[in-house]
Amino acid sequence: MKRTLAALATGVALLATPAAADDAKIGDIVITKPWTRVTPPGAKVAGGFMKITNTGKTADRLVGGSIAIANKLEVHEMTMDGGMMKMREVAGGLEIKPGDSVELKPGSYHVMFIDLKSPPAEGKPVKGTLQFEKAGKVDISYDVAPMGAKAEGQQGHHGKH
Repeated sequence: MKRTLAALATGVALLATPAAADDAKIGDIVITKPWTRVTPPGAKVAGGFMKITNTGKTADRLVGGSIAIANKLEVHEMTMDGGMMKMREVAGGLEIKPGDSVELKPGSYHVMFIDLKSPPAEGKPVKGTLQFEKAGKVDISYDVAPMGAKAEGQQGHHGKH
């Protein structure tokens, strides 16, 4: 009986343990290390990056969201076409297959913050939401890296260096 209670208590503790501070979870979707970067003065757009993992058995799609610093958030991809880099909105949203992860990073898939109301400031996390077709809406916080950062690791953790 004591072993059963101890095992049950351990299981409950594991279920109640939140993801890391940067991470968010809704349903079978886990968002890891969302970040953005400082923009040049006068910029009207910024990009958001993260890793999205689907731990479930059915596909889901990132279809949009919102962010405090911009009037609009869209899911975009960058591709090379005849030596030209092209950026476009992903029609129908970005699919995350069951058991798969998708990396949103500079030069690839990303969320685009359109019509900035205020620029991201280094060391000051930015609040936002992501909307998934099946899992629903989840609140996240983007760390802000220096201008030109190419990866999440090139910044402080919530402003700590």
